[in-house]
Amino acid sequence: MADENEQAVQAALAGELRLLDPEVRASPARVLELLDPEFAEIGASGRRWDVESILTVTSAGTVSSESPVNVGDMTGVVLAPGIVHLTYSADHQGRRSWRSSLWRLTETGWRMYFHQGTPTD
Repeated sequence: MADENEQAVQAALAGELRLLDPEVRASPARVLELLDPEFAEIGASGRRWDVESILTVTSAGTVSSESPVNVGDMTGVVLAPGIVHLTYSADHQGRRSWRSSLWRLTETGWRMYFHQGTPTD
């Protein structure tokens, strides 16, 4: 069971890091592979996002020129079979936030179901 949990956490961590990659974010098809159809986000700005609004931003091409997000203290825990909760700190161009996301296992693999960013000093 511990090995299964570790594999689940590692799969979610890998997906999270892919979603933070500017090259992946610049490709709506690649982003769509990682987002659950029921995806929702509450951004650090307070804005609420869904799959459609995220794809609108990524397809605009503005994300591809972004600098990478620096990540620290990323940890994950299996909440239930097929559900992983990740938390980490992020720094993007001097804007720091705490981030939390839920990943769930679907028929097509691990996908981000929910994400929230909270600004911090």
